[in-house]
Amino acid sequence: MPQVTVSIDGKTYRMACDDGQEQHLVELAASFDRYVTHLRSSFGEIGDQRLTVMAGIMVMDELFELQRRIKGMETEIATLRKTRDDALSKADKNDAALTGALASLAERMENLALRLNSEHSAS
Repeated sequence: MPQVTVSIDGKTYRMACDDGQEQHLVELAASFDRYVTHLRSSFGEIGDQRLTVMAGIMVMDELFELQRRIKGMETEIATLRKTRDDALSKADKNDAALTGALASLAERMENLALRLNSEHSAS
């Protein structure tokens, strides 16, 4: 199992990860470090553990907000799909009605043409 070294708040941590996940773990640690650095610059020295907990809560807040937005988008997608399906169904019904009307009109025109031809031939 590969191991990588990451730095958070100026401290180095050696961590294991799955094969191929080394760079991802480094990027995650760097992102978390930015939260901790932001908090340290905002609040000063309030204790490493407290900073880490606050940064973790900020990350979780962001995660929950993203999950809420995803749920909203999933609901919107479901609504759009239903609207699309309803429109396609209506279009199919309209196509069927139009096809029926055109077939009926064509039949009437053929009958009229036959009548005109038979009347013209009888004259």
